[in-house]
Amino acid sequence: MLTVSELSKSHGARKLFSGVTFRLSPGRRVALVGANGAGKTTILEMVVGLTEPDAGSVSRPSDYLIGYLPQELTEHASGTVIAQTMSGATEVNAVAEKLRKAEQALADNPTDEAVIENYGTLQSQFEAVGGYQLESEAQRILGALGFSAEQMNSLVSELSGGWRMRTALASLLLQKPDLLVLDEPTNHLDIESVAWLENYLAQWSGAILFVSHDRDFMDAVAERVIELAGGEAQEYVGTFSDFVVEREERLAIIEAAAANQARKVAQQERFIERFRYKATKARQVQSRVKALEKIDIIELPKIEDLKLKFGYPDPPRSARIVLEIEDASLGYDGEPVLTGVDLVVERGQKVALVGANGAGKSTVVKTLIGEIEPIAGKVELGNNVDIAYFAQHHVDALDLDKSVIDEFSSKVKEKAGDRNLRTILGSFGFSGEGAETQVAKLSGGERTRLALAEVMCNPVNLLVLDEPTNHLDLASCDLLEDALRSYPGTVLLVSHDRYLIRNTAEVIVDVVNGTARIVNSLDEIGSSGGIAPAKKIKGNTSTAKASKSNSEPSAKAKRQLSAQERKTRNAATKDLKAAVRKLEKQTVKAEEKLKELEAQLAAPETYNNQDLMTQLLAEHPVAQQRLDATMAAWEEAEFNLATIEAEFE
Repeated sequence: MLTVSELSKSHGARKLFSGVTFRLSPGRRVALVGANGAGKTTILEMVVGLTEPDAGSVSRPSDYLIGYLPQELTEHASGTVIAQTMSGATEVNAVAEKLRKAEQALADNPTDEAVIENYGTLQSQFEAVGGYQLESEAQRILGALGFSAEQMNSLVSELSGGWRMRTALASLLLQKPDLLVLDEPTNHLDIESVAWLENYLAQWSGAILFVSHDRDFMDAVAERVIELAGGEAQEYVGTFSDFVVEREERLAIIEAAAANQARKVAQQERFIERFRYKATKARQVQSRVKALEKIDIIELPKIEDLKLKFGYPDPPRSARIVLEIEDASLGYDGEPVLTGVDLVVERGQKVALVGANGAGKSTVVKTLIGEIEPIAGKVELGNNVDIAYFAQHHVDALDLDKSVIDEFSSKVKEKAGDRNLRTILGSFGFSGEGAETQVAKLSGGERTRLALAEVMCNPVNLLVLDEPTNHLDLASCDLLEDALRSYPGTVLLVSHDRYLIRNTAEVIVDVVNGTARIVNSLDEIGSSGGIAPAKKIKGNTSTAKASKSNSEPSAKAKRQLSAQERKTRNAATKDLKAAVRKLEKQTVKAEEKLKELEAQLAAPETYNNQDLMTQLLAEHPVAQQRLDATMAAWEEAEFNLATIEAEFE
């Protein structure tokens, strides 16, 4: 068991955290969450032994084995992928080395009974630790992480950073340490690999301490959550979803208690102020003064959530068809990676591009932004389409010597107007002194957030984002989700973050088996057998408008045609309009109910009635779910109505 006791750390005058205490016993799987810059990676490094705390200690047994996967690798591995992966099995390799020496001793002394007995013992030990199955187990793990048989035998030094991270992860999993410490392990994985890793870690017999921004991953793996906020750590028992609910309930109780205490303090202060100079009340005044001095003021936890208040600049209006790919072959140097690709993206749509690493998502993006030409077929942007493209290299291109505000200002286009840049930065989490911070002092997540702000603040009508959530904390992911939902232009999103995709994407394109296809949900990703040809996105087919005759119709014919179109339109939209009105009323009613519950929870007298408070806390999530459901149904009905009405325009 590893024990963390009263850890504290400061950077100059800034206190990161203090009093952090928790235990990691076998089978315990803990997610560490908190804002970028709160100190999550610092705690991981203290647990591993790479960073010393200002105060406190980390206690572990002398033979305790820790495996650590950082966000970025600093060491350059050599050899092949399979060899590097197998090198992680230190116990097996140690026994294998002893067995090799025993084999040599047996060859030199074939009749020595002691040598023969030692060799037999080591053989049994080698079998017990899984030595004979080591290579097949390494191949199984590598295959699950996306490596082909050819890649397994390639040199690690020839791999990209993402694939080197996968190799390091495979080596750790094969090592089977007592404690697995992972810093954003899903950053370089595709959806299928993340799903496999979830299942693998859920069965892990050792302890796990990890940092992740992926809600689904945390829900599947963690059975405890430690939140780092306001320089303090609070531990919750349960999954990530349990943590979210329990934290809200805890905050509601604390807020109610603080409000009740503030009310009582105010009463006492009013009494003191009123009778301070009245002799007959002197004893009572002094009693209340002493009572106030002894009160332990309830402080509300500092939850550093980011709230988006960003008003997008109005982008230039593009053509209705923003992007069209027709029967295209895409690839490099005449060698196609994808064939038969058909895709039409309309103005304002949010499209997610998913698929395994190496399937061809980047090929689609690079063709779209003009880095490579299609081998065959048509890839065409609509009229007046202006692209902003975000990828990880934008983070690497930040000027580390500049302040946040100077770096941000240098990337804002002149046509962005005279908007207050500090206000925009504040909406992306860089308010006040944060805007003056040197870029070099930002955490990895904060740099990603700054690069996103630079890309998203300019008035463009097509936003292409390649894995934007890598290195972001949960609050920043929420900010990005809100930003994409309110973005007035068209979005093409490449991501493995299932939560983000579910909450922002209207259309999901699965790049698989050398082509691309529209799928109805993430559940269809990676399905095998009979891949259906890619469908075109709704709204791109010919409409049901009446065909035109070669001759010019008369005025009477025009009136008849117009009346017929109105009749057809009304018939097609009548039921949907009624449904929209009904759902709107239900949503308003659900909002009023939720506000009523929240007002009761905020009332000081509620805290004095435990039964009432318990009832309200139970009713609140039900009311929230009802509101979310009616809101989603209302939005879907409005979208369907707008889609049908567009057919008649």
